[in-house]
Amino acid sequence: MVFKAAARFLISGILCSFMLTAPAQVIVRKSASDFTRNPTLIFQGVKNSLALSAAMNSMLNSCGWFDLSSGGAADYTLSGVYSSGTLKLALRQNGAAVADLALRLAPGKEREAAKAAVDALLKKLFKIQGICRTKIAFCADTGEKSKNIYLCDIDGAGLQRVTRSWNMCVEPEWMPDADSLLYTRYNRASTDIVQVMPSRGISRIVAAYTGMNLGASPSPNGKYLALILSRDGQVDLYLKSLTGRSRRRLTADRAAEASPCWGPSGGSICYVSGSSGRPQLYVIPAGGGVPRHLPTLGEEAVTPAWSADNEIVYTARLGGHYAIATLDLNGRKPPKTVVSAAGDWESPSWAPDNRHIVCYRTYGGRAAVYLVDTWTGRARQLLRIKNNASMPCWSKIIE
Repeated sequence: MVFKAAARFLISGILCSFMLTAPAQVIVRKSASDFTRNPTLIFQGVKNSLALSAAMNSMLNSCGWFDLSSGGAADYTLSGVYSSGTLKLALRQNGAAVADLALRLAPGKEREAAKAAVDALLKKLFKIQGICRTKIAFCADTGEKSKNIYLCDIDGAGLQRVTRSWNMCVEPEWMPDADSLLYTRYNRASTDIVQVMPSRGISRIVAAYTGMNLGASPSPNGKYLALILSRDGQVDLYLKSLTGRSRRRLTADRAAEASPCWGPSGGSICYVSGSSGRPQLYVIPAGGGVPRHLPTLGEEAVTPAWSADNEIVYTARLGGHYAIATLDLNGRKPPKTVVSAAGDWESPSWAPDNRHIVCYRTYGGRAAVYLVDTWTGRARQLLRIKNNASMPCWSKIIE
């Protein structure tokens, strides 16, 4: 990469130490196949720090792996105390110690400490890397003919504007290291693919071929882009180096292709094609080959995203409206609709826990970003802003 990774020392001298002193009856497993329910948790707050209490409560509520309870019986209780720059947390089950956690934090970094602490609990209990130390990118209307890219945390806080354009900046896509973003920028007579590093405010054009440059998706190793280009009067799927101009054409038909995304191994690309007469999902080897049609729900299937555990989430057209559906390529479970409430649900993107997604819903003439639990179908609006928000993308863990 051209960009040098920005150092992050938001929490100084983090010390995470766990002691497993009693067997934990973990109710949520690592996949939906043996899911029963979220464990309930009573959070008793952090003594001596209202800021840490508020930040912890927000992350516990937003992570989606616990159901917080205000009292009575619960599977777990969590309490904390802040003293001399150190946050100490104690997780208990039926009064017995399950885990103890200590984090040393710099002044004013309560939210960063809360994110690290909750992710540490998730890793201990559910064997996942977490979800709190991530960012969600999305585009929002900023004028009659303009959209710009924004970022926020999983609880909707920390809103940050990334681009400042009078035109359309859309289709944000995180690079694998979560240091930078790709997006499509509309110009007067063309479109470009731009890479931007939000932490430093610098950007560069990575694809500006004649015609359209759309829907760039980085490979898992960050070296290549799958993207849509228009040449020879056709709209096809291409592969190109992130840093060079060389490219390889992967499709060559009269149908329009769109919305590529990479498989977790980097060996395959899923994309949308209208070659059958209506938009459907196909998978093609990254090195080229014969596309394979995927068995999806509904009359149309668009905007796929591929999880690290080999599950594709996509937008399905069902009876005149759009819903979010999943397809497990491991064959562990049948295709299913995740959320199909009123309105149109579109453009899903996986969280790094392979359970939650972010998408947007258009309802009553307004578009807003939502987080959805693919195991339970629960959905909540991420943030409430006056402008339409759409095309979200969830980053990997930001270390």
